[in-house]
Amino acid sequence: MNADLSLLLTIGLAMIAFATTALVLLVRGDLAPSRSGGRWFLGAALGFGIIAFSIKLVIIATLSTFPGQTIAPLLPDPAKTAPTAWLGDDGWDLGPKHYVWKPLPMVAPAPADNPTTPAKVALGERLFLDTALSANHTVSCASCHDVGAKAGTDRRPTAIGITGVPGPRNAPTVWNAAFQARLFWDGRAGSLEEQAKGPPLNPGEMGMPSFAAIEDRIKAEPTYQTGFADAFGAGQPITMDRIVQAIAAYERTLITPDAPYDRFVKGDPQALNAAQQRGMWLFQSVGCVNCHAGPNFSGASLIGPQNPYAPLMASRSEYGRRHDLTADKGRAPTGAKDGIWRIPSLRNVAATGPYFHNGSVTDLKEAVRVMATSQLNAQISDDIAQRRVPMWSADKTGFDVTTRRILSTRDVDDIVAFLGALTSDRFAVQ
Repeated sequence: MNADLSLLLTIGLAMIAFATTALVLLVRGDLAPSRSGGRWFLGAALGFGIIAFSIKLVIIATLSTFPGQTIAPLLPDPAKTAPTAWLGDDGWDLGPKHYVWKPLPMVAPAPADNPTTPAKVALGERLFLDTALSANHTVSCASCHDVGAKAGTDRRPTAIGITGVPGPRNAPTVWNAAFQARLFWDGRAGSLEEQAKGPPLNPGEMGMPSFAAIEDRIKAEPTYQTGFADAFGAGQPITMDRIVQAIAAYERTLITPDAPYDRFVKGDPQALNAAQQRGMWLFQSVGCVNCHAGPNFSGASLIGPQNPYAPLMASRSEYGRRHDLTADKGRAPTGAKDGIWRIPSLRNVAATGPYFHNGSVTDLKEAVRVMATSQLNAQISDDIAQRRVPMWSADKTGFDVTTRRILSTRDVDDIVAFLGALTSDRFAVQ
């Protein structure tokens, strides 16, 4: 019980004692004449007052002594309410105060109609590597999504298909795509199965004329018969739906829950160095987690907060404009100033450059500068004194203080260090 409340109860008890003494004297006739009847009237009023005051003191004492039983049940559960922002000493909006960092699950979720099985995964891996899914037998899924040396990408600015001509967009990594609720840069596919149907028919990628042509290609290879029978049951026909189900089942095994970040949030304090930990705090405090949230660091994921799309406001950023990030508008309507894109995962981001939908940024530090100035409307400067700038207001005949979000060179370096900690050890040395 705090000191102020103890003083209140002490004074209250003293007042009750004084009033009780007055009531006794009143009833005995020392304070009011009995012949007028006033003694009993005043006594009754004083008595009820003492009772009411005593009840209030009991309630106050109860609420202060047993907060867990009386007050706590009336308060909202912080774990069930939306995170709230808080302000730092310099006036910044420091992002969600109660943000909870979580590791990536060890197993990716699978839809009920396509459970992951060893036979299906083995078949899917073979199909993923097979150039028979392209018109001229030169391109496979792995051509743009090298799951080994290139961390699930081709490390080109934009993908190159059977024509040898670079396409319009960068090839995202296939690692951890199993956790994404939206696929492709514009998020037009809602599952791995749906996504896998796109590239084979795209004339600039694999160039097949139809799903039937793909089915005929696979049926013509005798050894595929056994693989499909093992995966889907004897006698089941080879169809495009089963082809993409097998590929998706394989892709659901391509997850990396073993990054230093995962070890850190699971309890290993040595998994992140000081710069990475500071970068982790900055990632939250400057607002990166507002979009890149949850264990997969993407609002377009099956796990974590659902916020699949965001405008890339590159037009207001010097860094964004220099990389021509507004030419392709993604999901944005015709005439829009900036594009709208699916929020990509940042898992293994240090190993999956070049960055953005057009692959125009090759350096991760530059990518952070682009995002800080475009999305957070921040400035990149080592002049930290500019965070709070006094501006004279003639109307108020006084100064207003403008607070700016400024990231220093060290801030950018530490955020990049943290992003490196999202990269699996298998890619970190490449």
